[in-house]
Amino acid sequence: MKSLMHRYEVDPIAADQAIFGRTAYKDRRGFLRGAGLSALGLALGAAIPFHRSMPAGLIPVGLAQGMVIEGKDGLTYLNDRPINAETPPHLLNDDITPTSRHFIRNNGIPPQDVNAQDWRLTVNGLVLNGLELSIEDLKKRFEVVTRALVIECGGNGRAAFKPPASGNQWTLGAVACSEWTGVRLADVLATAGLAKGVIYTAHEGADTHLSGDPNKMPISRGVPIEKAMDPNNLIAFGMNGAGLHPMNGAPLRLVIPGYPGSASQKWLTRIWLRDQVHDGAKMTGKSYRVPRHPVAPGADVPKDDFEII
Repeated sequence: MKSLMHRYEVDPIAADQAIFGRTAYKDRRGFLRGAGLSALGLALGAAIPFHRSMPAGLIPVGLAQGMVIEGKDGLTYLNDRPINAETPPHLLNDDITPTSRHFIRNNGIPPQDVNAQDWRLTVNGLVLNGLELSIEDLKKRFEVVTRALVIECGGNGRAAFKPPASGNQWTLGAVACSEWTGVRLADVLATAGLAKGVIYTAHEGADTHLSGDPNKMPISRGVPIEKAMDPNNLIAFGMNGAGLHPMNGAPLRLVIPGYPGSASQKWLTRIWLRDQVHDGAKMTGKSYRVPRHPVAPGADVPKDDFEII
């Protein structure tokens, strides 16, 4: 099913018909009339004031911004399938971003079962000792640290691109600095032992593809092994003195500062080490890549001239 916001972005008049029924129509002045208003009133659970002045083809704000996510407040929602939301810049003045204002970036459908007690992290691939770790294992076997680290979506600022770029139209709010608590990724990888030839990590999470196909992953990125061994990277289970928010990866996620947020896999279930650059979902083609040399805005750049952000 296409998202409400996507429908209105692509064809607002057709969206009126799809959302409010085929009997929705507009008069010669362009205002929504007929059964569309009745359907909208039922959806919102209230009569609509000044309905005779309501333009057709505009996404109803009550539906667009009526989304309520427990523990989140003041965010601007950009999409509902998957859910993506940014923080208005005037709410980003805190040195440490409150969890309620930490932006949401999803590529797929978040998992429903996020029970921390049952969660397991697998570390395998080109390692000397494969690991299967619970969150309690992480806390007992490795030093627990807290770090203030910035995560920023690679698309932050996309709304200002000219010519326009596809994707969520982030303004300036896809960035946050939380205090993350967890264990160093480098410590876990050192315990697993790096086998000869390792050059890259690969990350997997428990979210599922929007298509519902269990054989497809929404996103699986990785980083060069030199970056993975940086002591500032965390396998995190805490956020601002509490557990992770479900929309920010509860109960376990990576935090890889200095790289686009896509490298900080949420709902982390597996890290595997590879002897090649990872080729998982959104690691190939033009995904999270930029031209390796300056180009004019909107220029057609050969795929081979792109490099990973």
